[in-house]
Amino acid sequence: MTLRLAKLADVAPLRVLITASVNGLQAGDYSAAQRAGALGSVFGVDTRLIADGTYFVVETADGRLAACGGWSRFRTLFGADAMQGREDSYLDPAVDAARIRAFFVHPEFARRGLGSRILQACEQAAREAGFWRFELGATLTGVPLYERHGYREIERLDVALGNGETLPIIRMAK
Repeated sequence: MTLRLAKLADVAPLRVLITASVNGLQAGDYSAAQRAGALGSVFGVDTRLIADGTYFVVETADGRLAACGGWSRFRTLFGADAMQGREDSYLDPAVDAARIRAFFVHPEFARRGLGSRILQACEQAAREAGFWRFELGATLTGVPLYERHGYREIERLDVALGNGETLPIIRMAK
């Protein structure tokens, strides 16, 4: 499998990957209504990350996307293009933490180290851009991955969804 930067041509396959990941891997942590309410807003493609060259995909030998995730130099902690209240001002690497963003693994490729591989690439790229601290908004499903890599909980957030549900997110830092 190949790790590479995402391209705008990947947006449609990324939507398929993200939907499969959310419905396949997060079903034990979030209800069907929470997952449905979060898809497209909290969980979805952030094309700004792709355009910025900070979003990675893992591609199989036959061209399928197996996993994705990225980092950001912008204030937004989580959310897709359609998320309300985005903060797209730049972070200052001297004082701010880079944002680790939008990690999803297709259920067919879960537990093969792809999330760790992308996370290491993101941290390395952010360090090369001058960042030395990292922050993220983790799903309940993703918390164990991030804890294994040294992230610790800062606070718990309840994100309001358009369908009246709320989605618990764990803000973490390293």
